[in-house]
Amino acid sequence: MARRGDRFLLAAAALLLLGISGAAAEDAQVNTIQDIFQHLRTCWKPPPAARARPIDITVVVSFNRAGNILGRPRITYESAEASDDDRLQYRIAVMEALQRCTPMPFTDAMAGAAAGRPFAIQFRNRKTSPPTQERRV
Repeated sequence: MARRGDRFLLAAAALLLLGISGAAAEDAQVNTIQDIFQHLRTCWKPPPAARARPIDITVVVSFNRAGNILGRPRITYESAEASDDDRLQYRIAVMEALQRCTPMPFTDAMAGAAAGRPFAIQFRNRKTSPPTQERRV
């Protein structure tokens, strides 16, 4: 039977290991353009359906060498059927995602390649229609 102190140490060790593995995933270096999009996807939290209908939105953003946002992000596309409230909720969600993900943890090589370049980032939250089933005669 484990003593109370042993259980405490075991629980503390488990929490420490979880913290280390979670930090490693968050601190993963961004080394390619694809990594930029993957990193941003981890920060994306669309508004709940109770607040806004699902829409697509695209933002153009540039980063400096340190991975911070350069200038102001610009919304370049929003789904045509979106209401003003939907647009507002999604714009807020996009800006929150950018805040959560910056500074972008660029490698030295990627920092030089990405600095000042505009990236058009699509945030998609539409429900896809179910695939049609082929009918055989």
